[in-house]
Amino acid sequence: MAQRARAFQERTVGLTAKSEIYARSNSSYRFYNEKTAEYFVHSLPSIDYDVGEMYSGQIQIGNDSSRNMFFVFEPTIGEPVDEVTIWFNGGPGCSSLEAFLQENGRFIWGWGMYSAVENPYTWVNLTNVLWVEYPVGLGFSTGSVTATSEEETAQDFLGFFENFLDTFGITNFKIYVTGESYAGRYVPYVSAAMLDRNDTSKFDLSGALMYDPVIGQYEYVGQVVPTVPYVQNHANFFNLNDTLMAELALAHEACGYANYTNYFLTFPPPAQQPVLNTLYSTANISGVNCDVWNLVYEAASQPNPCFNVYEISTMCPIQSDPLAYPGDLEYQYPGMGGIYFNRTDVKMAMHAPLNVSWSECSGPVFKGDGGVYELGDYSLDPIQKVLPQVIEATNRVLVANGDYDMEIITNGTLLSIQNMTWNGKLGFQTKPTTPIDIQLPDLQYQAVFDASGMSGYDGPRQGIMGTQHFERGLMWAETYQSGHMQPQFQPRSSYRHLQWLLGRIEEL
Repeated sequence: MAQRARAFQERTVGLTAKSEIYARSNSSYRFYNEKTAEYFVHSLPSIDYDVGEMYSGQIQIGNDSSRNMFFVFEPTIGEPVDEVTIWFNGGPGCSSLEAFLQENGRFIWGWGMYSAVENPYTWVNLTNVLWVEYPVGLGFSTGSVTATSEEETAQDFLGFFENFLDTFGITNFKIYVTGESYAGRYVPYVSAAMLDRNDTSKFDLSGALMYDPVIGQYEYVGQVVPTVPYVQNHANFFNLNDTLMAELALAHEACGYANYTNYFLTFPPPAQQPVLNTLYSTANISGVNCDVWNLVYEAASQPNPCFNVYEISTMCPIQSDPLAYPGDLEYQYPGMGGIYFNRTDVKMAMHAPLNVSWSECSGPVFKGDGGVYELGDYSLDPIQKVLPQVIEATNRVLVANGDYDMEIITNGTLLSIQNMTWNGKLGFQTKPTTPIDIQLPDLQYQAVFDASGMSGYDGPRQGIMGTQHFERGLMWAETYQSGHMQPQFQPRSSYRHLQWLLGRIEEL
């Protein structure tokens, strides 16, 4: 075990100078104390590695012992840093334990894998990471669901977070808030709530990061408007018949999407975009269906039964998932032992409530079904107020989108940015064109290439993997060959994003 750990440490020397994955005594753990001992994780079932310093369990929200949030906390394995990087998954109602196990934690157990492996690009190389199942009502975060807005759930989080800080003896740390998907709403609202507290001993917000985020009107602008050019540009992945492709092209023009994109997706933008009171346009030609995103979504699985809206490059076979959710289909090979976090031995190891039946996405997490997206969330889109507030306060916000994601399309996210005013101007003034050149080596599969007589084919660097652009405190990144979950699909790009967020580098 120690030999394997040392070998891993040598391979990751370019990422963290003094990582220690081998076993240590409790006395060497920075955050281990009388209060945190009950949360300490000694081992994880079916993960044959020393997990090092790791904590998980429920902490109550404020003074209300009936409502709790579940967390996993992994202190950095690099040099100690006085910072906490918070991670949220989206949904709404999807668990951050997905990211912990399959995206940016110390171990990766992803789709098609029969066991976990060490993650050379774990965010824990760089920072102390806190994954939280947020809001209440999903996963192991239990209690009554009362919120009808992001403002309310953010206050719930601050109540939990204050108790977390007290338990772990943390004060005067820099705080970074990150997440993906619907967490494009969580991240800005939680960040803004921290800023409003004006207490840097607890809430020293220093930056925020969002992947493939819901920051604007996502159903219309994030999905429908950019759908047809997206499908045309990736036609080989979809393999739709000529009749449907012609129908889509006609709808893109007749429903006004072409004019909308051509006018508003410009740099600098000419004006604010109109308020969209209805989900789909009315075509100026009779019989045209303007719901183009759903037309594609419903047709894509016919030529490719394994189609995955979160990663359009996915082809058959469907890969088994230890969390049984590799896309929109719920699937796991027989003999996998069931959903990992729903196993009794895993719950016991992680101090999770045994009476909760865990699934990757559950809920509801908002009360009722009102709001702009009929999910019970009545808050404004982040671009209208809270996201500009966070950018202007920190000048360290990163928004990135994966090119192979159809759930939130890259040009849809750019359209939302072009409809946001921050630091005195509307949108980006210059079109993003600067390449992202990933110099990090392949630490995941290099040994496989070497053993196969193909040494060097995967290196020495990854190369151009996207475009970047920075203006007035906001960094934009378009990530090539990545789906919705960027740390999972392009971990080296994601690692660079985190380095920038933490101030370790100034460009991607």
